[in-house]
Amino acid sequence: MTDSTDTSTQPIVRIENLHKSYGDLEVLKGVDLRVNRGEVVVILGPSGSGKSTLLRCVNLLEVPTSGKVFFEDTEITSPDTDINEIRKHVGMVFQSFNLFPHLTAKRNVMLAQEKVLKRSKEEAERVAMEQLANVGLAERADHYPSQLSGGQQQRVAIARALAMDPHVMLFDEATSALDPELVRGVLDVMKSLAREGMTMIVVTHEMGFARDVADRVVFMDGGVIVEEGIPSEVFDNPQHERTKNFLGHITLK
Repeated sequence: MTDSTDTSTQPIVRIENLHKSYGDLEVLKGVDLRVNRGEVVVILGPSGSGKSTLLRCVNLLEVPTSGKVFFEDTEITSPDTDINEIRKHVGMVFQSFNLFPHLTAKRNVMLAQEKVLKRSKEEAERVAMEQLANVGLAERADHYPSQLSGGQQQRVAIARALAMDPHVMLFDEATSALDPELVRGVLDVMKSLAREGMTMIVVTHEMGFARDVADRVVFMDGGVIVEEGIPSEVFDNPQHERTKNFLGHITLK
């Protein structure tokens, strides 16, 4: 790797020899991964393969046992790094929506802008309405979470993350808690983000999304990356038996 200052050609996220254990249980066993700016990387694998743990290590929601994680050439696993400063630039959408039930959709999107980015109420409201419009919920801005469907709540959560002007978005099974008929609206928002060039790392079981949207698919099993490549390679011509077995039990939608 050169010392070029052209950051557009350097990975925005770099993971090196990452290990994570919980007691005697080793969940990640030396993972290496690079994600380039503007790239959509989808991580697939069976339950317990380590994919969500890997994603949560990217912003230190899980602290690695060993190894290094870099974000825009800053080693976030260094004790000298201000992780809260890094997290300002890393949006994350979870399986659960994590909205404040006593706040409207608009206020949910405004809060972190005011508290973390120190935006004025007026600026935070403007950005909130802009992002709610982007996810198709401008008309629901004054609704409380209990007045919204699960899919709508998840889109509010996406709007909240986008309002922070993230450099990368992490999605951890963002549709798995939704009823099937609500999944499409959330996936449509994610597809739109991909078209706009947002860097995204997505853990999902939505194989159709992975095939259609991903620049690269990563298949994990047993705490390691078994195989990775462009979607057509991984889905149509997998090289490893474990990948073949996994995909053989999956129906693309």
